[in-house]
Amino acid sequence: MATISFARGVPAPECLPVEELADCARAAIERDGHAVLSYGPVGGYGPLREWIAGQHGVEPGRVLVTNGSLQGLDLLLEHFAARGRILVEAPTYDRPLKIAARLGAEVRTVPQDDGGLDVDALERELARDPSPAFLYVLPTFQNPSGRTLPLERRRRLVELASDGRLVVLEDDPYGRVRFEGEALPSLFELDGGEHLLYSSSFSKIVAPGVRVGYFVLPRSLAADLESVAVNVYLTPSLVAQATVFEFLRRGLLEPNIARVSALLKVRRDAMLAALERELPEARSSRPEGGYFVWLDFPDGLDAGALLPQAEQAGVTFVPGADFFPVGRGGSGSARLAFSFVSPAEIDEGIARLAAQLAARAAA
Repeated sequence: MATISFARGVPAPECLPVEELADCARAAIERDGHAVLSYGPVGGYGPLREWIAGQHGVEPGRVLVTNGSLQGLDLLLEHFAARGRILVEAPTYDRPLKIAARLGAEVRTVPQDDGGLDVDALERELARDPSPAFLYVLPTFQNPSGRTLPLERRRRLVELASDGRLVVLEDDPYGRVRFEGEALPSLFELDGGEHLLYSSSFSKIVAPGVRVGYFVLPRSLAADLESVAVNVYLTPSLVAQATVFEFLRRGLLEPNIARVSALLKVRRDAMLAALERELPEARSSRPEGGYFVWLDFPDGLDAGALLPQAEQAGVTFVPGADFFPVGRGGSGSARLAFSFVSPAEIDEGIARLAAQLAARAAA
């Protein structure tokens, strides 16, 4: 029996524009091979930096293109870790938690509700301790919850950043993968690009294997991070960045986003329908885009204890506790990724999961 994985937060193979990227890679090397096959600027491939800068209304010197956004996040968290506590949503993307733990940084959590980050709770945290703080937040189709921060909360968060009490990094890799509903302005857009730090990636809208992420930062901070990066990896993958730029230059991005969003919407719909049918007593988020559904199990069930049993039955997921600092929450929840599995696999996987819950209840 093949395992059905709701743990893989990656696009299904049919989401990847393989033929287009192959042609773009060849064209990029043929056009600019002497540059992209050698060492180059640590801040990234010049034409791509200029394209990103134009999208965000900034000068190219404020753009840092990295080998995936996680590499840049590692550089950024190391920069801020010694300057004050790191604030994160609860739950939050697990990789920053691992980076912070490695750095020995102080991490404080700010709770979520169905509308994402609880800004009232954030203000209480800042009142409790006004020392310099850095907030990592994913406002749109959040990993792991799939939740999206409403407009009014976005405005309040921008106000907190603009008065100097808080440095905010808006991580936005999923925002373009929208299935329905009205697109909201990013925090960066609401702020006018003056106070907010912004990161995104081409992993979810082109392909994760190209490993092209980017940051939009104040010029001085971008220069500081470049001075560290040049001693870590000298040059990012310029071939990959030039390939992505060729993809953009040809006008392939918007059609690809539309195609991928349509494929993922079918999977999201299948996931929500299966949960409603098989686990009506559980509670889940209802994302309008992205890759993930957050599931709260009924009756205080421990997701970590359920996982080995579920894996034996051929279905896997990520326990909610992985998205909190150790011991601080999430034990009764799970992240379910619908991006990698087919609708038929989703139906079967949720049925297997429901059967395990029923078996535990009957035991």
